[in-house]
Amino acid sequence: MTGWRDRWAGTLPRLAVVVHDLAMVWLVWQGLHWLRFGVMVNPPPMPWLSPEVGLVLAAQGLVFWRVGLYRGLWRFASVPDLWNIFKASALGLVAIVLALFLYNRMDLVSRTVVVLYPLVLMGMLGAPRLLYRAWKDSGMDRGGEGTTRILILGAGHSGEALVRDLRRLGHYHPVGFLDDARRLRGTKVQGVPVLGKVEDVAEIARETAARLLVIAMPSADAEAMRRVVGACEHSGLPFRMVPRLRDVLDGSSQPGQLKEVAIEDLLGRQPVLPDWKSIRSWLGARSVLVTGAGGSIGSELCRQCARHGARRITLVETNELALIRAEASLRRDFPDLDFACVLGDCGDPAVVAHALALAQPEAVFHAAAYKHVPLLEGQLREAVRNNVLATETLARACRDAQVGTFVLISTDKAVDPGNILGATKRMAEMVCQGLADQRHTRFVTVRFGNVLDSAGSVVPLFREQIRKGGPVTVTDPEVTRYFMTIPEACQLILQAAAIGTHEAIYTLDMGEPVPIRLLAEQMVRLAGKQLGRDVSIVYTGLRPGEKLHETLFHADERYRATSHPKILQAEPRDVSAGEIGTAVTSLRDASACYDLDRLQRLLASAVPEFKPIGQPPRPREAVPPTVVAFPSRTARKV
Repeated sequence: MTGWRDRWAGTLPRLAVVVHDLAMVWLVWQGLHWLRFGVMVNPPPMPWLSPEVGLVLAAQGLVFWRVGLYRGLWRFASVPDLWNIFKASALGLVAIVLALFLYNRMDLVSRTVVVLYPLVLMGMLGAPRLLYRAWKDSGMDRGGEGTTRILILGAGHSGEALVRDLRRLGHYHPVGFLDDARRLRGTKVQGVPVLGKVEDVAEIARETAARLLVIAMPSADAEAMRRVVGACEHSGLPFRMVPRLRDVLDGSSQPGQLKEVAIEDLLGRQPVLPDWKSIRSWLGARSVLVTGAGGSIGSELCRQCARHGARRITLVETNELALIRAEASLRRDFPDLDFACVLGDCGDPAVVAHALALAQPEAVFHAAAYKHVPLLEGQLREAVRNNVLATETLARACRDAQVGTFVLISTDKAVDPGNILGATKRMAEMVCQGLADQRHTRFVTVRFGNVLDSAGSVVPLFREQIRKGGPVTVTDPEVTRYFMTIPEACQLILQAAAIGTHEAIYTLDMGEPVPIRLLAEQMVRLAGKQLGRDVSIVYTGLRPGEKLHETLFHADERYRATSHPKILQAEPRDVSAGEIGTAVTSLRDASACYDLDRLQRLLASAVPEFKPIGQPPRPREAVPPTVVAFPSRTARKV
């Protein structure tokens, strides 16, 4: 019933416009003839209505309809509308001349009238439209001083709700909708007219004097969003979007709050919603400890734990400023929770012992790591010390303290590693597997790809390069990576921990990899820049240790589905706890004396699938005769 009323409400003004225009046709045609023949001594009869006048109205009215004169609104009349009126008047004259010639050979039709008719008719039709717009622009429809005129893309439920919210705020004035649905064309939603298609946003925004565009299409896929954003960029106006449901659910946006279009909205992979019930059931009322708590992953992990039922959260961080910021943010947003902070290196046994005694945790999330690929290629000792030895120190202390769950946050670069980062994270996975204790501590490894906007990732780098005017540096036009958002990565960590399997390695089904070139192009456009004119892209070549494409699965790790449809669980490869212990001891000795050559040999021996990119094979470390060569694919699983 409401839809019928909306359509009828939209039809009545158009009928009035049709009547007005036909009245103007009659007035111009008859008026010009009266002026022409009025000076004659014996003027021919000029009745108000006649078959000839009927043919004129019919011919001109048909042309008006075919030209599309009634698809526009008087409220937004502009120069393009005047051109449309002139075109309709000229074509109408052709139709009138043809009709009258066939009817009576144009008997009593003045040639002067034929010449003047389209010009006078254009003035009679255009002037009322422009005067009406001027009156509306200067009158109450302006929306008051200081208001922002908004054009909304999407006339669905979200658009309708947005109009109500904007009216409650009072500082925004919605001037129209754009929607590709033909059934909505010419209707009104909450009294706001649907003016045209999304692709016409630039023209309609100019005609409506809009100052802000809002995309109200929260269910649109990435391809549709790219098309809509492209149209918005072409308009030259700033644009925002209504947050998606997942942004509201994970707390990153508030209902009704407008947000900037983010790069993750355009990348083409649908993020995975976790099973919050199982996460809250596992996490509820627990004390948790997070290492690297000041980093992008660690701080968000703390927030997710706080949001979903943790009783106490202990933050361990070696960077004092990052720790201060993380603690302040958490205490501001969750004043009722218990937080504790430990400033120190999680590779220091004394720091670890103090943190465990302070927190008495039931779960430990180990997010502290070095992760910058090119940098670590030249910092082998620190990569081993922080990613391998610190992990072993923390994991062993957690096992000795009988912590219920230890979660190692790893990376897809640990699969067939080709760089120091991947090799050290793979070694850390093996260390946790060797320490696994079926009786008390459950060791869980979570792998994921690149995290959008995390510290040191490509997105902040591109953003800074774009801010400075470029160029944006991409290593190779063919390079691809798997991407996920920071909240999604942390939700995956919690979901994997809640599943409850011992010695498990979990990987998210991350869909299709994203070309870094496409990521750079989209970020340039989102910044309001034109690619090639304002900002250029320069290809610099792959950096040390970088692969062209990453892989998510190792050939020897058989993956199977879990209770969550998008999380896969791998069967860990067999390792020997004794061999791992020997390797770790050797790595500690080499690290203590900063013996880089020996560290290289030991890491290559401990992780045989490690094949450094662009370097010759490294010699293996000699193994004492009493120790079996490490590792054996058929060794007993510990």
